[in-house]
Amino acid sequence: MKRLLLATTVLAGLTAVASAADLPRRAAPPVFVPVPVFTWTGFYAGINAGYAFDTGKEGPNSFAVPSRFTAVGTPQIATFSKDSQDGFSGGAQIGYNYQFTPGSGVVVGIEADAQYLDFGAKRRDSGVAAAPGFAINDPRGLSSLDFFGTVRGRLGYAFDRTLVYGTGGFAYGAGSTERSFGGFKGNDDFRTGYAVGGGIEYALPTESFFNFFRASAVTLKVEGLYVNLDRGNRNQGAFIIDTTDNSVVRSISTGRRDDEFAVVRAGLNYKFGTY
Repeated sequence: MKRLLLATTVLAGLTAVASAADLPRRAAPPVFVPVPVFTWTGFYAGINAGYAFDTGKEGPNSFAVPSRFTAVGTPQIATFSKDSQDGFSGGAQIGYNYQFTPGSGVVVGIEADAQYLDFGAKRRDSGVAAAPGFAINDPRGLSSLDFFGTVRGRLGYAFDRTLVYGTGGFAYGAGSTERSFGGFKGNDDFRTGYAVGGGIEYALPTESFFNFFRASAVTLKVEGLYVNLDRGNRNQGAFIIDTTDNSVVRSISTGRRDDEFAVVRAGLNYKFGTY
């Protein structure tokens, strides 16, 4: 009897062990890998293209012709047509952003750019057919300004991958075309001033089709800038020219001091560094 009880106990134990071996093993808990939070912090470089147009206020567009160039009792008025100053603008930029809190938060940065400006070498000239030996040169407008650049600070707020910002800082510009008329040289000298504006920028996914350089992000932006370049004391008026000897008979104040223009452009940036 004792042997039968012992055999039954051993059999029951072996059966329990076999049943436990058949139970499914407890799986290891999954490893949670957090998705990196996007930040605008990092260096970037890119290109841009857009449209630029003159925004300067101009003075009078008509002038009385000196009597020495007109017949007695027949005064003449020289009138200028308004020439449009606008054209293509394109170039490149480089900069650095720092975002205080990843995800959404304040972003500060600095950016420098250099731009081609297709304003050409337009200058408004006027002559009066009934006044031989007489001509007027009007230096207003953005004649021969064919490049400019800026160094600006940026301050904005990021809503994750969307950044809205304002910008402002130093600007410079010059032209390469020299033109003289009646002893008057065009405003082709190097000029400095300031630029202000703002824009909106959006960061595409890292795997974007545009990410040719394996950057941490590719961003698209739309931006507007107002640029004011000081001419100093030069070119502040129209000049009445005696064409017989190319001498300046009289200068006329036109009320225009600075080169002023606006640029609306789109840009593409490649961001490197922090995700």
